Amino acid sequence: MVLQPSERHYRDWNHRRLGPWCSPTGSPAPLSCETGCGEGSWILVCRLLVPTQVNLLSMEEDIDTRKINNSFLRDHSYATEADIISTVEFNHTGELLATGDKGGRVVIFQREQESKNQVHRRGEYNVYSTFQSHEPEFDYLKSLEIEEKINKIRWLPQQNAAYFLLSTNDKTVKLWKVSERDKRPEGYNLKDEEGRLRDPATITTLRVPVLRPMDLMVEATPRRVFANAHTYHINSISVNSDYETYMSADDLRINLWNFEITNQSFNIVDIKPANMEELTEVITAAEFHPHHCNTFVYSSSKGTIRLCDMRASALCDRHTKFFEEPEDPSNRSFFSEIISSISDVKFSHSGRYIMTRDYLTVKVWDLNMENRPIETYQVHDYLRSKLCSLYENDCIFDKFECVWNGSDSVIMTGSYNNFFRMFDRNTKRDVTLEASRENSKPRAILKPRKVCVGGKRRKDEISVDSLDFSKKILHTAWHPSENIIAVAATNNLYIFQDKVN
Repeated sequence: MVLQPSERHYRDWNHRRLGPWCSPTGSPAPLSCETGCGEGSWILVCRLLVPTQVNLLSMEEDIDTRKINNSFLRDHSYATEADIISTVEFNHTGELLATGDKGGRVVIFQREQESKNQVHRRGEYNVYSTFQSHEPEFDYLKSLEIEEKINKIRWLPQQNAAYFLLSTNDKTVKLWKVSERDKRPEGYNLKDEEGRLRDPATITTLRVPVLRPMDLMVEATPRRVFANAHTYHINSISVNSDYETYMSADDLRINLWNFEITNQSFNIVDIKPANMEELTEVITAAEFHPHHCNTFVYSSSKGTIRLCDMRASALCDRHTKFFEEPEDPSNRSFFSEIISSISDVKFSHSGRYIMTRDYLTVKVWDLNMENRPIETYQVHDYLRSKLCSLYENDCIFDKFECVWNGSDSVIMTGSYNNFFRMFDRNTKRDVTLEASRENSKPRAILKPRKVCVGGKRRKDEISVDSLDFSKKILHTAWHPSENIIAVAATNNLYIFQDKVN
């Protein structure tokens, strides 16, 4: 029997050594207002709650209310494990925002259109569509439960009036079509008004069906199901720039799919050893280059990144470029191998840089320099002294994501206590903000937060010993062209907007 790689197995795997950490000199100043991310420049637009199972049942029963308004969601504080948001993704225009949760559901929010009377509502998002993407399954051959949790969502560029997106759980990727319908046909010849078949003997005349207006209905239909290609858990999906193919990555393999073919895929990376006892690393994330359809990168639990070119060979086990930071023996510790594991990798919009997130840092790599990153940002270096307790409560295995802003000048990632961090690449300044329910009044200005490591604590600071590690920002998204961000905290989705935006 082949054992599935798990988080606990990482502890015994021979990860790569920890590289040097770049410590900023002095106390970092808040971000400059010129970049649109300055101190006090971010305001809360709205706080949205993912619909619970009860809400979904009521939505299905309420046939007349086709387009759902989310006003009833904002005051709903009840949440279950299934309601926890597991992924967030803007579409290519930023008009739609999709979230997936551990219950296998996808909730799509639509941006409010600007009006003369309510200009301030321009940045708000309301529920557009809600559907069940995945159901729990059981693999009887391997006696393995397959969770319905949505691991990733990726939008396809809009080609017509409908929207298309990919969603995946641990084993199966699905292509969904989301479309609107505000007219319905009436006047069938073979059916009555209730849809029942009529007796052909009673049909004496023929009539032309006509389209009648109806309440707007948003339909989500599965167009493709890509299954039975992954032995291990899918951690990434990425749409190719040719918009004909996409790839899905699990712990040991990466597969290339064509959108029109569901019964077969091409295996382009396979790092599974002949003997599983010799396993030393796993694939943690993968992404296509934004412009070159032949190039992609994938990261590993050893803290390395491999750039592959599909023109070189059909099986990309041999990388084109290998990015790894040299080891600093002075920073070596028992936890070095664990915290060096990369949890997310993202190409910049320009395609020139790669951003990676490990447990304590965010690093920016230039594609033309493989030996070390050109930028290293400390996310929560004050947790270095807490690694032992974080190991005991399994928080050290949390997988934080990272995102670029539209111009690649600012990067954002999450932390604990519902904190999230922004780093300005031009000024090298950073800011810590909080997605808090206590400060969830609409249009409220976010105040920068500071963490006190030791000594006397100021009034506006929070002690590192007071941080709540059960509150964590793992999933974030940035609007592709504006300073609007989405931050997921348990079942809450916070939408923040630049004050001058």
